Amino acid sequence: MSSSLLISRERLAQLNQLQDGPAWFQLSGHLLVIVVAGVLWRQPLLPLWLRLPCLLLSGVGLATCFAGLHECCHRTAFRSKTTNDRVAWLMGLLSFYNATFYRRYHQWHHRFTHQPGLDPELDDPVPTTPIGYALEISGITWWLGKVRGYQRLLFGDLSQFPYLSPELIPHVRRSVRQQFVLYAIALAASFWQANGFLLWSWLLPLAVGQPFLRVVLLAEHSGCSFSADGLANTRTTLTVAPVRWLMWNMPFHAEHHLYPSFPFHALAQAHLELAPRLQHLDNGYLAVHRQLLQRLTSLAPSP
Repeated sequence: MSSSLLISRERLAQLNQLQDGPAWFQLSGHLLVIVVAGVLWRQPLLPLWLRLPCLLLSGVGLATCFAGLHECCHRTAFRSKTTNDRVAWLMGLLSFYNATFYRRYHQWHHRFTHQPGLDPELDDPVPTTPIGYALEISGITWWLGKVRGYQRLLFGDLSQFPYLSPELIPHVRRSVRQQFVLYAIALAASFWQANGFLLWSWLLPLAVGQPFLRVVLLAEHSGCSFSADGLANTRTTLTVAPVRWLMWNMPFHAEHHLYPSFPFHALAQAHLELAPRLQHLDNGYLAVHRQLLQRLTSLAPSP
């Protein structure tokens, strides 16, 4: 059934309204969490038992910058296309994604959601064993994939990506190179100041926070239908308000896939109307991952 039949035209018009206020409030709050927690984590006068939670919070904030990148790549967070693109690039810089590439990659994911051979997200191996699951949740698989992915974006053949036209490839390469110039500057400054800023204030917190993001992202489509049915191929997970906030309402993921034009702040309202129709609606990430662990061998698409 077409998603356009699930919500009335009048309600669609209401939910599709873009507003700058919620996006600026969300962005400023998210960055404030990272900065305050990051500063407290680096305070040697504080006891370690206070600093370690700050390290975790800063890391989760950095990792979940991905959620802001995701929303802005849809160009629905802010009214302005330019503002969306600039914020997406910043959030990608902080979370070790490149927004210029990701926006095209993600468009293809929405076009062919969870369809084997078409959805680029399924190009990454799905964990089908306990060891594979542990590596995925730990973030180790993600880091290794990032190293390989950036190596290809910087130096490899990009013509095999169906979502990158020949005209777009130089633009993507330029964006990735600009990103790594900033990383190099941060690294040089860390050595110059002898304070290890890049390691202690970015790489380590990002690594500590990455498992939180992996838990959320693995739940979005794993164990769902490998079909084009938006009511069956994506999961919405009901969770606590802090998690929804950090993830820019991404736990309402089936609603987002059915109506990707909805801004993040409208997804909770859309959920009230769509929930009875969703085939995958779960209470909490612990419940979702218990289900996934019980059926790991069936998570990968059939050859």
